[in-house]
Amino acid sequence: MDAPAMMRRLAAVIDARRWDELPALLHRDFTCHYVHTGESFDGGSWVRLNAEYPGFDHLRLEDCIGEGDRAAGRSHVTGYVDGALQHFEVATFLTLDGGLIASMTELWTDVANEPPAGTRPA
Repeated sequence: MDAPAMMRRLAAVIDARRWDELPALLHRDFTCHYVHTGESFDGGSWVRLNAEYPGFDHLRLEDCIGEGDRAAGRSHVTGYVDGALQHFEVATFLTLDGGLIASMTELWTDVANEPPAGTRPA
């Protein structure tokens, strides 16, 4: 399986909440780095983070490009925060080793309903 196919499979597994299938997608030396928070995770801690994340609703892979062992994807994620549905955009970059995800870098941002004050044309 090439990296774009793995990105699509990863998104499908997460969206369906099939947490028990996540470890089989990860290389034994897997690492994930969250650019926006500076956090890094090994395979076990990353799987737990996803499986135990409160309020997760859906992940929809919007775009995926890549070739061979490298892929980049853009996803729309929804989740409930204090009972309200929130929207997030995620950029994911992954590298495979031996057909498994060896490294992943993600950048998350929330999506505001209104543009920030002062950014609209007058």
